[in-house]
Amino acid sequence: MLTFYRLDHSTNCERVALALAHKGIRAESIRIPYGDRSEVRRVSGQDLVPVIVHDGRVVIDSMDIVLDLEEKFPGTPRLYPAEPARRADCLLFVDWFNRVWKRPPNDIHGELEKPAAERNANRVARLGKAMQGYLDLFEQMLTGRDHLLGGFSAADVAAFPFLKYAAIPDPESPYLFHRVLADHQRPGKTHPRLIDWIARVDRRPRA
Repeated sequence: MLTFYRLDHSTNCERVALALAHKGIRAESIRIPYGDRSEVRRVSGQDLVPVIVHDGRVVIDSMDIVLDLEEKFPGTPRLYPAEPARRADCLLFVDWFNRVWKRPPNDIHGELEKPAAERNANRVARLGKAMQGYLDLFEQMLTGRDHLLGGFSAADVAAFPFLKYAAIPDPESPYLFHRVLADHQRPGKTHPRLIDWIARVDRRPRA
């Protein structure tokens, strides 16, 4: 049995919840109170969620957890293609999403946390334009296929919890970051495949 330390409304925890459900892996969920990370710190030595503990092994970082699940449970439905070139494509997409795509919303979040007089509105606008522009890229990726790389994969797991805010707001979320995701991703008539993909992945179960 896995133990899954999670926080409600967390984008990164939703990644792991999607992966566990896709693979049919049972996990005991321990929901961490908002603002109190003492239990996470006790088991993992750091404050971030998600965290999984499996047979005494502690794994942190959402997509490291997803990759670990792939490797430790080989008999379950795959999230990374078996064919080496396609697996590399998937790993590269996940790395790009984490290192490149996430930077604009993270930087906007940083600006909005500053006192109003210190915020750089031009920087926020420029970063927001970059986020909006990425919607066109995802729309093109979905040409002729139901998911980002063809079949449902770790690429969808990595991207969906963030891109869903383009079409599915979470009014109960306490996070400023989620407001950034909703405010700076505005799909329109030119993004029908993206909107359909968001709805399609949203119908998938979560652990």
